[in-house]
This record gives sequence, structure tokens and C-alpha cells, in this order.
Amino acid sequence: MKKVISLIYLLGVFQSLTAQNKTEIKQKLDSLANVYTEYRLNNQLQKKRFEATITSEKWDSINFDPYRNDIKIQPFEITFSDSTYTSPIDGKKVITSRYGWRRGRAHQGIDIDLVTGDSVRTMFDGIVRFARYSSGHGRIVIVRHYNGLETGYAHLSEYQVKANDTVSAGDIIGIGGKSGNARGSHLHLITSYKGNYINPEYLFDFSESNAVRNENLWVTKKWVTAQYHGSKRQTELELLTTKSLAEASHKEDNRKKIHVVRSGETLSGISDKYRISVSRLCKTNSIRKTSLLRIGQKLVVSL
Repeated sequence: MKKVISLIYLLGVFQSLTAQNKTEIKQKLDSLANVYTEYRLNNQLQKKRFEATITSEKWDSINFDPYRNDIKIQPFEITFSDSTYTSPIDGKKVITSRYGWRRGRAHQGIDIDLVTGDSVRTMFDGIVRFARYSSGHGRIVIVRHYNGLETGYAHLSEYQVKANDTVSAGDIIGIGGKSGNARGSHLHLITSYKGNYINPEYLFDFSESNAVRNENLWVTKKWVTAQYHGSKRQTELELLTTKSLAEASHKEDNRKKIHVVRSGETLSGISDKYRISVSRLCKTNSIRKTSLLRIGQKLVVSL
């Protein structure tokens, strides 16, 4: 009853307005409509410009990595316009294997637990560059985002998008599974920039916060080299958020490096050479003090 009375009152007020008042109101509404239309057109134009930009460089829907023959240069900067991302899976994100050295090979992504049939979603707006079967990764979808970053979603059981599709953050791009070289159902999540694989945990917090680490991040060689990390534990974060290339380069000069084991070398001898403890050497490389070293084995050491 109160709503009816209010409506009758408003109708009465409108009827009591003079013709001049009604004209002024109509002009203001028309002005607002024009502003909205211009805003929408500007957004559409900006989106088309973004799309043209990200598809102009090395856009390849057939080859998994169009940058594979390019010389990789670090450090480089990535900028984000969002402070959060959309979770690639529904529910809690449980990381079962991290970016790093694993079973003698580079594991260049993180594994997130899921059940076959679960939805897999894109983390940001972008365009699908690649959606096809790739050796090892199985069915994989790669989305290039408007800041140049690419996210890859591997071991899918089904595709929900195709190459050159425009997607929005949260869109379902595939169904989880265990295609390719997968021991069980999980999502292998890859983050890369112009052919540089990046440790996803350097860019994103995979807790419930779904936070982007920072709007400006310098990525040094440490964060694109799997040998500097172990797949069993998260590497201690050293975020480089400055816009100074000089500081980023300084960090790069102080990076860790790889030692290749030679005949007759021992953990004790290697630790003396690099002036680090055997305990630290073992912890960094996820080995034991009693582990036997193999000729050609790669160990992460500090400068």
C-alpha cells in the first residue's frame, strides 16, 4: 500500500512540473545517454586497439612457443591493471608440484589439484592464441592477455574455446583432466612472457585472496629458470617492484647459478668452492648429505 501511495505521489509531482521543467529533465537524460554511448564506444575502440596490439607480435595458433628461437633477455617488466585475478579452478587451490627442478628435468609451471570434469577458467581478459594438443602438455589452451603475459592451462580433457576467441576473466576455457604426460588429473598452469617461462608464484598469490603480487614487477633470470627452484617447496619471494632498470640489473648480477658435477667432486668440495654450507646446498637442491652425486648432475649454488 505504501508503494502505491509513493507512486501516486511521484506521478502527481511529475504532472505538476511545468513544460520548461520537463524539457530540462529530458535534456539532462539525453545528455546522460550520450555520455554513456560515447563511453561504451571508447571502451570498444580501446579494446580493439588492445587486441590489435597483442596479436601483432608472434601471433601463432599452430606452434606452442613462437618465441622458441629468440634470444631471451632478462630482466624485463610486467605491469598489471588488476590487483586480483580469477582463480583458474573453482574451490581451494592446492598446489601439488611447484615450478622448479623435478626428477632431473625443468618443471616450468605449477600443478593444481582438480578432478576430471572440473571447469578451468581464464585468469584475465585476453585472446586465445593456442588451443590444441601439445606433446607432454596434452590438450592445452594458451591465452594471451592485454599486458603481453600468456597463461597456459594444460592436461585438459575438453576444450571450451578455440584459437582467436576473445575471452573475459572467469570464462570457462576447458574441462580438467589428465591428457598428455600426466600421472593423474590436475591442472598444469604455465605463465610466460615473450617465451620466458615465469614462476607463477612470483606473480600471483595462490591463496584464497587471488592477489596479484604487485602492479609492476621486474622479472629477473632467477624467476625464469627452473633450476633455481625446487618443485617440492615454494621459493622465498624477493619481489622486485621498482621501476629502476639499474636495480633490476643489480639483482640479476647477484643471482644464483648452476654448478655441473664433475668426476670426483663431493658435496663438501662444492660447498668449500662456493663458500656455502653443505646443509644449505642440500636444502636448496632437495637432496641429502648422504646422496650420491652423478657426473653431469646440476646443482643450484650461490655466488
